[in-house]
Amino acid sequence: MRLMFSIIPWLVLAVLLAGVAVSWNAGGIVADLFSSELTGAERIERVQAFFRDAGVLAPVAYVLFVVIEVIIAPIPGLMLYAPGGLIFGPWYGGVLALIGNILGAGLSCSLTRTLGNRWLDRIASHKSMEKLQDRLNRKGLWMILLLRLNPLTSTDLLSYAAGFTRLPVHQVMLGTGLGMAPLCFAQSWLSDGVFNAWPGLLGPLIICGLVYLIAVVVIVSRHTESR
Repeated sequence: MRLMFSIIPWLVLAVLLAGVAVSWNAGGIVADLFSSELTGAERIERVQAFFRDAGVLAPVAYVLFVVIEVIIAPIPGLMLYAPGGLIFGPWYGGVLALIGNILGAGLSCSLTRTLGNRWLDRIASHKSMEKLQDRLNRKGLWMILLLRLNPLTSTDLLSYAAGFTRLPVHQVMLGTGLGMAPLCFAQSWLSDGVFNAWPGLLGPLIICGLVYLIAVVVIVSRHTESR
């Protein structure tokens, strides 16, 4: 069973890469992204049109990816927030990123309370969480809010630490929403402005996205192997 769960992320990656190959051969969005006949601005327009045509599936998938990023704490969120602003626009992209963070925080807190120390051992040492737990027990919601506002805080681990306190899950989610809102909107707004001002950055973003995807698969695979 453990082997099966560790293989699933690689199978998902293989399916995604197969989809990329099919899109390339069929002259789809992947071919447009690497077409030398299109300018950087035209590529961005094609990407935005592609996700608009996907309807409600695009924002739902994006929120799901952000939730997964929050739950799997070592995965950095920047590579998800940047495309969000580019694809959905600065305001809508910020809203979707914020929703994903709120849901992910609630699920992370619930996982800690359900699985206990066994789950915690997989993401961080107990010593790295003790101070957070003590501060959260004393300050509660306000400490969640303040730590979320601090960009240097490991916000994903904060959700797990909250799971070992008496703080209700809905307060963890509320503190996360209030604290993460400025960062989510700022990153979304910045990415929208940057990519529209310098559309040539889309190519490096795609390459970084592929590297990011592989890193996610490796991290998820290791997490499942340690179950």
